[in-house]
Order: sequence, then structure tokens, then C-alpha cells
Amino acid sequence: MKATTTTTEAAKKTLKGKVLSNKMDKTAVVAVTRFVKHPKYKKYFKITKKFKAHDENNTAVIGETVAIVETRPLSKDKHFAIVQQ
Repeated sequence: MKATTTTTEAAKKTLKGKVLSNKMDKTAVVAVTRFVKHPKYKKYFKITKKFKAHDENNTAVIGETVAIVETRPLSKDKHFAIVQQ
């Protein structure tokens, strides 16, 4: 009896955010903002989270909007990569 193995790769997260810092070598800090509805009071509020993203050619400019995609861990804190500028 032959067992067939299917590899199902989970969909990688893609986020859009603004570049806050590009002072590190091949790394940029990207702030991703999202709106969340409070469960009790039904008011929407903003949550901002910062991610370190891999920037191979150091092309990210502070203030520009970029898309980042989830990758394998590249360092202790870096697990996203910039894909679109």
C-alpha cells in the first residue's frame, strides 16, 4: 500500500505599513496600523505594531509605504521581508 504525502504550505501573511527606520544594515522597521473594534463599547481604535523586515539592497526610505511578507526567521526579531515599495 502506497502512502501519498501532500505538502500544504500555509498562506504567508502579507501586511502593508510605513517605514519608520532604515538605519540597520539590510533591515527596516515597518509600522503596521490596523483598526480594532472594542468588544463591549463597539468603538474602533487604532493599534500600531512594529516589525523588523529584511531589506536586501537597503532601498527602503523612511516614510514610504511598503508591503511585507512573512518568511522564515532571519534573526531573533526579523521574520518579515519587504516585497513591494
